[in-house]
Amino acid sequence: MSFMSTTKKKIKVLIVDDHPVVRKGLMSCLASKDHLKFVGEAGNGIEAIKLVKELSPDIVLMDVSMPGMDGLEVTEALKRDSPQTKVLILSMESGRGPVLRIIKAGARGYVLKDAPTDELVKAIETVHAGEAYFSGQVAQIALNQYVSDADDSKPAAKLSEREREVLALIAEGKSNKEISMHLGIGVRTTETHRERIMRKLDVHSVAGLTKFAIANGISSLEEKPKS
Repeated sequence: MSFMSTTKKKIKVLIVDDHPVVRKGLMSCLASKDHLKFVGEAGNGIEAIKLVKELSPDIVLMDVSMPGMDGLEVTEALKRDSPQTKVLILSMESGRGPVLRIIKAGARGYVLKDAPTDELVKAIETVHAGEAYFSGQVAQIALNQYVSDADDSKPAAKLSEREREVLALIAEGKSNKEISMHLGIGVRTTETHRERIMRKLDVHSVAGLTKFAIANGISSLEEKPKS
């Protein structure tokens, strides 16, 4: 269903939710905002993608949980095929898993359905301006993931937990045999871990590994000052 308007220079919004009462409620709450223009509504993901191609909305205000093609799949499809349209999620789901999945799929914002109207308007304006908007506890989840992603780019993040244990023992000056006895693994396994650590870090000496372990908090030893 499409809504026609002659008003120009407004933020064009498409509402996507499988509950008609929710769609009507959103339009009712936001109808007084002169700078918003509702161009259509969709009750499922397939219809949403079709309307985006026809109407070219600026913002798709969408729920995550829908039968058939859900909000996650729609977001991925729009990011790929209609990147000029930005997705703003409006959902009751605030768990870490659903939030991270939808953010990684390409959503530019995430607002909880119990958010006040003024916050929803602010989210629409912010996302339309090219920025991201995450409300309440969702914002903390997004921030934590950003920090985690930044940490993942560090060389130490390439190491498995076992490799970190081996590296810490190498930094303590232990031999392969001593490391094997300490961890309860075979000598050949220890040698393989050592080789992988050197390859992953591109460090090929015990001194270099020790320095790396200390610098990255893998070893509690203090680096000896140069004499």
